[in-house]
Amino acid sequence: MIRVRVLLGVLLMPGVLAAQAANTVARTGVIFESYSFGSGLAFNRISELTIPIGVTQRFGGGLVVDVSTAFARASVSQAGGSGGAITHSGLIDTDLRATVSVIPGKLLFSLIGTIPTGATTVSSTTIPLFGATGTGLLGFTTPSFGSGGGISAGFASAFKMGQNWAVGTGASYHYGASYVPVEGGTEMSPGGEIRGRLGIEGPFGGKYFRGALVYTTTGGNDLGTGRESGIGDRILAYAAVSMPAGSSHLSLYGWEMRRLRARNVDTSTVAVPRGNVLAVGARLDRPMGPRATLSPLLEFRHELTGPAERMELLGYLLRAGADLRYRLSDRATGVIQAQLAFGTLHDGATSVAIVGPRLGALIEWAR
Repeated sequence: MIRVRVLLGVLLMPGVLAAQAANTVARTGVIFESYSFGSGLAFNRISELTIPIGVTQRFGGGLVVDVSTAFARASVSQAGGSGGAITHSGLIDTDLRATVSVIPGKLLFSLIGTIPTGATTVSSTTIPLFGATGTGLLGFTTPSFGSGGGISAGFASAFKMGQNWAVGTGASYHYGASYVPVEGGTEMSPGGEIRGRLGIEGPFGGKYFRGALVYTTTGGNDLGTGRESGIGDRILAYAAVSMPAGSSHLSLYGWEMRRLRARNVDTSTVAVPRGNVLAVGARLDRPMGPRATLSPLLEFRHELTGPAERMELLGYLLRAGADLRYRLSDRATGVIQAQLAFGTLHDGATSVAIVGPRLGALIEWAR
């Protein structure tokens, strides 16, 4: 759910900013992503179609309620054609978020309920599909398709630093409900997750800087029968600089997510290996008239993983393309997205080529 919400927010940002005073904002669209792989892997293509649906309702000046979900269809074609394709389709989990302004402009409290409308229990044959779409290297719009639901609570605050800069902090806790992830398997009880955030932003030398640091720690997942899975703490660092470029606006950004080694690992623990995803990119917003903005973009991403002291390269990806944002009316904004990615994926001593498009059409309506 996070990935879908972030994507819509980035693509439709001008419309969102214009509609901040609106009482109701609705968003939907369709996004198609597909990657073809060279020979040497167990599969030769992964595809995903996502239809995100989101509605935001403002009540007065102190309460905002947001509902978001999506329909997703994903498939993996196995190499050689003998095994056919592994597919899954249906709704993903639905997030219901309420944000309350405790101290206007300074302190927000949020409560999020995740309703398990997605795939709570799946067949063991679809596990390779879920693993393939969940990798940070490919960055699928929908990386996961369901859980047992849960609830999150947290706060966010902001305050001025000097004349023009601002600092923001936040923290949240997530509780996940127990569920049976695989048909015929045992019940899993997810561990609690604590997340802390620190951000800073402000102007300097005609430019504008935004930076953030997010630290996440998660308890072990109880797999039943005396076993558990463990994931190490995650550190996410993000930085972006935006500046005018003639009549256009240029944004340079980068982020890195590092997953540390799981703690307290013993013979009964299934440990998620360490990982590191790094991305750097650039985006140019160029007005094409009073209603349209064309935004060429370029991003490089690579991922490392592995349980050894020295992580191994999982692969790298270079993505290029453009977004066309168009103000359809005073209340509606549309986005057409076209991108092409290519790179390599490494599996032990095997290195295969990756190529594939991401195409999207999104619309936001506000009143």
